[in-house]
Amino acid sequence: MNDHSVDTVWVEHEALIDRIPRWAAMLALAVLVIAIWDLATTRMGCVSPIILPSPMETLRDLIFVGHNLLTGDYMLEALWTTTRTVFWAFLIATFIGFALGVLVGETKFGERAVMPYLVAIDTMPKVAFAPLFIAWLGFDIASKVALAAFIATFPIIVSTAAGLYSASENERMLFKSIGASRLQTLVRLKLPTGLPHIFTGLKIAAVGVMAGAITGEFLGGGQGFGALIRQSASTLDTPRVFALILYLSLLGLALFFAVAWLQKRLVFWNKSDRPGGVG
Repeated sequence: MNDHSVDTVWVEHEALIDRIPRWAAMLALAVLVIAIWDLATTRMGCVSPIILPSPMETLRDLIFVGHNLLTGDYMLEALWTTTRTVFWAFLIATFIGFALGVLVGETKFGERAVMPYLVAIDTMPKVAFAPLFIAWLGFDIASKVALAAFIATFPIIVSTAAGLYSASENERMLFKSIGASRLQTLVRLKLPTGLPHIFTGLKIAAVGVMAGAITGEFLGGGQGFGALIRQSASTLDTPRVFALILYLSLLGLALFFAVAWLQKRLVFWNKSDRPGGVG
């Protein structure tokens, strides 16, 4: 088979994949994963239930946790605690990340003096800062918010700075030729041009803030979902751990798609068909 034939087959294969609805492809993948999961844990029994519970055991705990949430029991309070942590941490990370991103992207001082320190901090394992935040702020929600915001800030800094750099030289020269001030160029050219980059950073931060909040609750105790996961893991209740993680993923997805929805409203001119339909 020559190269032309291979290319033709590949194009036809891609065209066939494109004709399959996205929801159908996602459903097929989910069914395949669950089937393999059930085969490994139930049919063949080659995986210990302590390591990986069966789909039915996980479903049972999913129903239990869901019922607990609907009846307003202690798990609902734990979910509300985690939600508040994520919300405030994301707002703080957005504000600080955007401000530092503009500082780095717009000033020589930020680029030459501040950015090297930010890069150095970003290379550190941020989870290692959890004991420090707990020592400084205590075991209350403040330490969890601080850790989650700390983790989520850096993607926003980088994406904001990259977005401000994305305006072309011709566009900058045009604004300069009409006498636009530095602030006018920033507000009317660089920020609108950089919005796709900034929202990319916000999406990454939405994932990071969830990880930071749960890590803080896992290490620092409290009443959030992270503390519930730690309690369940300590008793080797693996199905409950899986169920709690799955519900947490819904919270993370809600934040991610809220950012994606806002992006589509504010950056409607930037059409994208990236995977997930949210780019």
